[in-house]
Amino acid sequence: MLVLGISGLDRAAALKKQMMPGLDWREQRLVQGLDSAAALVDENGVIAASAQERHDGDKGTGAFPADAVEACLRIAGATMDDVDLVAHGFRYEPSPAFELDGFLRRWYQEVYREEVQREVLAAHYPDQDWARKLVRVPHHLAHAASSYHLSGFDDALVLVADGMGEAESTSLFRGRGGTLETLRTYPIGSSLGILYSVVTQYLGFLPGMDEYKVMGLAPYGDPGAFPGVELVVRRPSGALSVPLLARDRTPEERETHSGAIRALEELFGPARHPDAPVTQRHMDIASVLQRAIEEGLLFVLTEGVAGADAPRRLCMAGGVALNCTANGLISRSGLFDRVFVQPAAGDDGTALGAALHVLREHVPASPRPMGMPYWGEEFGDADIEAALGALGPGHQVRHLPGDALLKETSVLIGSGAVVAWYQGRMEFGPRALGNRSILADPTAPDMRAHLNTVVKQREEFRPFAPAVPVEDAGEYFEIEPGREAQYRHMLFVTQVREKYRDLLPSITHVDGSARVQVVDRESAPRFHALIRRFGDDHGTPVILNTSFNLRGQPIVRTPLEAVATYARSTMDALAIGDWLVVRDPATAGTGGSDD
Repeated sequence: MLVLGISGLDRAAALKKQMMPGLDWREQRLVQGLDSAAALVDENGVIAASAQERHDGDKGTGAFPADAVEACLRIAGATMDDVDLVAHGFRYEPSPAFELDGFLRRWYQEVYREEVQREVLAAHYPDQDWARKLVRVPHHLAHAASSYHLSGFDDALVLVADGMGEAESTSLFRGRGGTLETLRTYPIGSSLGILYSVVTQYLGFLPGMDEYKVMGLAPYGDPGAFPGVELVVRRPSGALSVPLLARDRTPEERETHSGAIRALEELFGPARHPDAPVTQRHMDIASVLQRAIEEGLLFVLTEGVAGADAPRRLCMAGGVALNCTANGLISRSGLFDRVFVQPAAGDDGTALGAALHVLREHVPASPRPMGMPYWGEEFGDADIEAALGALGPGHQVRHLPGDALLKETSVLIGSGAVVAWYQGRMEFGPRALGNRSILADPTAPDMRAHLNTVVKQREEFRPFAPAVPVEDAGEYFEIEPGREAQYRHMLFVTQVREKYRDLLPSITHVDGSARVQVVDRESAPRFHALIRRFGDDHGTPVILNTSFNLRGQPIVRTPLEAVATYARSTMDALAIGDWLVVRDPATAGTGGSDD
């Protein structure tokens, strides 16, 4: 059985602009249904998955994922006629709530309705019977399925936390025997995800996209800097509330969270302008927020494991599950023996989860553990050679098959070079996991500042992640033996062992932590071999790994994008397939980004 999953709400962004044309660029992103994607699954597992932004260049787009769908079908050698069912990660139903005001009425009539979703599909595939073929899956159930069915845990608690589903913001499920049962849901008024986005907006960043910047800023602050401020209220009944969200009283305030922003200004002072410097006050606010989110999540999970037969394994999904600092805290809490976070935990992952849920309704099976999410497109030598042919003067290109490429790349990184690394199938999810990466030496004291300010052109406070072979993970990082696989997808923060913090300054955050990627030979053989070679050559088997993109750009997808991005950057080299590109000495360092 072949099931295609899709995410996103195609008409949401356009309707927001139509209803409220005067909003600024950050407020325009306050819509549901961004991060559209497609995923294709069958009885044997995940065949392909891809985010639409990687195809059209519109970061975080919610447009119908037409290009991503076609990419998945190409990978499978299939057409839409071969697809048995299409699963969508939203299921809105008629409700009196949609008649409360004109905005809500229009959202339902013009974006959410089942008939609208059929119209969108029919516009791209008019010869299909969408009344039969489209299956709508509730949003949080799609998130839950994306994690549970790929965890390998037969019996697990499943936590979904994001901005909102159809009517809930946080959900607890019990996964058992291949099925999911809802245990508890928390209303939108207690949304930890919306709270994080609103504070992200207040701090001058882009809501729905820049929350990870706030997470990176938090360790610089003091979580006790504002005594008496309670962003998340925990009730004896087990309920949560977020008082700030109750300040969005009018339809206009609910669309922009302007009421909540005013409440934040009353608590913390004026909101930060996007171009203003980041001060200690902003760091303290980020720290207060991060502490509140962590305490809220632990409260929900503690309630979830209160029963005598509660499972000792946890699956997580939803945008809040991309908060690696909170994930690390949950992992260390003692509540669970094992924790799994599906790597595309945001709304792109609901395409995957919706497809898996529908598949398992028709073909029941126990959850299987996933490997690496290398589910995107792969390009051959002819595509790489064509892209390199368009490179232009000022570069040296060498063909270095096998170990020769690893040797030269290791030498370059060890000499202080920044190397773009493009190999194999593209990752699915927001993390570069060794196939679409920028690599550097984590032992170089100034590498973090160089990458942030010169190469990536981003905020100087943002940390970088280390990649380490599985056999060395516990030596350099505080990772318990037997839990190494939990860190494969770069979704948990842990501590750098104290004796190595001075040795690894460019991946050690201000609080001694790191967002570690553990790499094994079986699932990522070439990346593992490169790190192993770097360790043999230079003494430390750890490499700094960040995503292969520049400011405002999605992670590169094609060889042409990889070559063009490298050429307009200040990166020193590009390892693409079996080719190594370096700049001629006379032109080295003269590239730049126009982002």
